This record gives sequence, structure tokens and C-alpha cells, in this order.
Amino acid sequence: MSDSPASEEEARIYGGSCLCGGVAYRAKGPFSVVGRCHCVQCRKASGAEYATNGSVLRENFEILRGEDLLREFESSEGNYRVFCGRCGSPLYKRVDADTSKVRIRLGSLDDAYAGPVRFRAFTDQKLELTPLPEDDLLTFETAPGA
Repeated sequence: MSDSPASEEEARIYGGSCLCGGVAYRAKGPFSVVGRCHCVQCRKASGAEYATNGSVLRENFEILRGEDLLREFESSEGNYRVFCGRCGSPLYKRVDADTSKVRIRLGSLDDAYAGPVRFRAFTDQKLELTPLPEDDLLTFETAPGA
């Protein structure tokens, strides 16, 4: 195994949990498709100006405790936002059409994530109070690739 940052990220194990601590999970990196989403659904689900999300392979994601507390909301056909039923913390999203991955809400991580954010999406739905910084992030008014 090399000492490169990419290989370190490949092997990194991240812990995450909900606000009340009732649900805990573990995810093995790397996170892919890391982006900041300004869509109305992500804003409302997170209660923030945008949500930062990253995908991991389903086989690299494990609920450690609190599976009985998990609740799901089908926010659009086949897309399920999974959250703690006790405290309401958004934890991840699963998609019927792609069962190979889960999309983790990076705000639920207990461990620091220092990897890159690749893009921001749905900027056409961003709050007016959210100025977009001038940086090198790819920016999409709607979904990436749409």
C-alpha cells in the first residue's frame, strides 16, 4: 500500500451518528461524488442553506447501532431520505435504482473529512442570502450532467 493521500483515503474508516447518539454508522472511504446541494429538498431536510453529501459503496456502509430508530421518507419516486426517528437528524439517502451506493450527509460524520468537495448543484434553487464564492468548484444550476 502506498503512502499517497489517495490510498490513505481509500482505507479511511469514518464514523457518524445522529444528534441524540441513538444511531451510529461506519463508512469506509473514499467518498465519491462529493458535492454541495442547494436544492429545496436538501435545504429542507438539513435545515441549512445547502447540504454536503458524498457517496460510498453500500458494502462499505454499516449501521452500528440504532437500526430500529431509522425512518425513511420517500422524497421523490424511489429516493429515500433516511433519518433518526428520535432526533430527526438526516443521515443518508438510498435510491432504489442504485442499490450499490448510499449517499451520506457529511454533516453527520463524527470524524473529520478533509477530502475535496467537487461541485455545487441546484444553484438555481439556492437561498438569496447565500452568495456563491468565487472558487474552482464546478457549479451547476440544476443537476450535474442535466
